[in-house]
Amino acid sequence: MERKLVFSGSPYEAVIGFSRAVRVGPFVSVGGTAPIGVDGKTVAPGDAGAQARRCLEIIREALEKAGATLGDVVRTRLLLKRIEDWQAVARVHAEYFHDIRPADTVVQVTGFIDPQWLVELEADAIIAGEQR
Repeated sequence: MERKLVFSGSPYEAVIGFSRAVRVGPFVSVGGTAPIGVDGKTVAPGDAGAQARRCLEIIREALEKAGATLGDVVRTRLLLKRIEDWQAVARVHAEYFHDIRPADTVVQVTGFIDPQWLVELEADAIIAGEQR
């Protein structure tokens, strides 16, 4: 099967050696996505909801580059620096996935590469109608 790599322009992609998303057949995995703006800086320091929105926009773009949509997402993971932010992040998640209802996990982590990040999100998708 063909392996398609998708890049978002994150400054960490080359340093760490990762792709924003990888598609193999109908499967697309989007790795830990941080709230990085187009200028390379952290978006909305202190606002977990706004950071989650930025992460989901990056994820949507990566999925589209891989030939998928948010409607193909079957699993998400919400990684939070402060567990008390779960409701703000969940509200944003629900805006994007209310009718899609992927499986989800919410966990608290000790920290991220950039201490201003309050959230990272991940997503996995299976493109409907695609052959293996």
